[in-house]
Amino acid sequence: MDTEEWDAVVVGSGPGGLTTAACLGATGKRVLVLERHDVAGGNTQVFRRHHGDDWYEFDVGVHYIGECGPGGLFSNVFRSLGVGDRMSFSELDRDGFDTLHFPDFVFRVPASWDEYEVRLIEQFPQDRAGIERTLQVLRTVAEQSRLLFGEERELFDQWAFRPLSELFAEAELSPEPIAVLDHWSGLYAGGPSQTAVIMHARIISHYMGGAYYPEGGGQTIPARLIQVIEATGGEVRTLSPVNRIIVENGTATGVELETGDIVTAPIVVGNGDYRRMVTDLVGAQHLAPATIAWAQEAIMALGLVCTYVVVDKELPGPNTNYFLFPDYRTDEAYAELDAGQMPQENIPFAYVAMASRKDPDNPELCPDGHTNFQIMTLSPRGYGYWGVDTGPADGGTYRRNETYRARKQEITDRLIDAAERVLGPFRDSIVHVETATTLSHERYTHSSEGTSYGYMHSPEQSGLNRPQFRTEIDGLWIVGANSAGGHGIAGAMSGGVLCAGDIVDRPLIAEIFLGEQLVDPSVIPPDPEPFDPLEYCRGERLRNKRSAVAASQRERRNQGA
Repeated sequence: MDTEEWDAVVVGSGPGGLTTAACLGATGKRVLVLERHDVAGGNTQVFRRHHGDDWYEFDVGVHYIGECGPGGLFSNVFRSLGVGDRMSFSELDRDGFDTLHFPDFVFRVPASWDEYEVRLIEQFPQDRAGIERTLQVLRTVAEQSRLLFGEERELFDQWAFRPLSELFAEAELSPEPIAVLDHWSGLYAGGPSQTAVIMHARIISHYMGGAYYPEGGGQTIPARLIQVIEATGGEVRTLSPVNRIIVENGTATGVELETGDIVTAPIVVGNGDYRRMVTDLVGAQHLAPATIAWAQEAIMALGLVCTYVVVDKELPGPNTNYFLFPDYRTDEAYAELDAGQMPQENIPFAYVAMASRKDPDNPELCPDGHTNFQIMTLSPRGYGYWGVDTGPADGGTYRRNETYRARKQEITDRLIDAAERVLGPFRDSIVHVETATTLSHERYTHSSEGTSYGYMHSPEQSGLNRPQFRTEIDGLWIVGANSAGGHGIAGAMSGGVLCAGDIVDRPLIAEIFLGEQLVDPSVIPPDPEPFDPLEYCRGERLRNKRSAVAASQRERRNQGA
């Protein structure tokens, strides 16, 4: 059994954990990131499929992000960490980055609060007063949520942690404009009565400056953060599952790996599923009963089902995402899913993300003349719908289960049917199709119930009612979708900056937005040639091992020739 000493150890390599590690590295700490999978990145990962001489690449969780323009969150974080010139973002159609298809009309969502309001009023003139009131509250709450220095926040204090349904009710909105205004709920998986106004407000605000996609795919985000971590003396180590977080006399002192090896560090950051960290890695004996109860009883957001498709023809069209809704239900549709049921005739909605349009210069997506896209919807809550009793993170099996396979095929067919409404017929042109479910997601990320979004963003689970970065155990911190930082790439990364700032007692988020250069770009080594973000995210040890194996195979082939 070996023992290593580090300044900090991060368990889990999602964007929150990697951002925390990079920021800690920028302040002079040597940080080790441990990841059970063979690729770092969490929901920013991609995966590839080979077909003969061709291969296709699919994003797991990055479909579009906001705040990538000048002064935006992502621009500031990457620039401050010394890799801003290595990240490029392509913008979706500003006049309609989301295109919503309802039974009676089509609505294009623009990258502008003012134009968004104009279009809503044009579509629903009879609801003008309610639309104006709703957007006034949402826009102001989003703006006031960013005030850091004690300014007055009257509307924020009044509305931020009330259910969104109460705002819709006060505005006396009709079902149709409610359905349009609620389309954003697909990005956090909760109905209006389940969602705090602050969540909805910040999601909209996040995209009102433009919707973007990282050129080269989502894997570029963790790859750049890993370069920062390595350049500041740290390491990202994949295939390194953690068995437990070591707690001695109420203080976290390190972790024990499944191999039995020990890593000691005065700072331990948990970036995995909060519920599993509390129950499996820390243990009830080290925590207050209320902490255990809260972790076990908290409600997770619904999970996703995603179908990945490549067709051997080009599907022209605008650089937009499509949302297809069969009706105008909101809370009713979520209630059905929460009860573990999928509608008999329709899916709750379909979300179509056109990877080939967002990243046309990425050769990894598919060969020329092909189109790569994904189709998603929400999954019913629980394992029962899929015909299993136990999830894969707890040892359950599912892939050969007949009910699971039948449900998966049924949803795949429904999603393809929905996508053909906006893309035209393409079934006969499919060269690759596969579907990932909540069980697939749980298998790879160990998230409770297979959710991509962490804890539901209800008033009871928002703000101070959400797990904070500092835990009751000295030296133990948390970050990620279940924490106060929130879910999504933006929530996780901003949470990572905030968590690192709390650890070192520095206002790092303010320093970053004020233009401080935390890492000198010159200390980041040049990209290897060729630079493959997926390969880079295997971590230095696994990269070197795979490189040595490849070199040995080439040598054997040359000798045989």
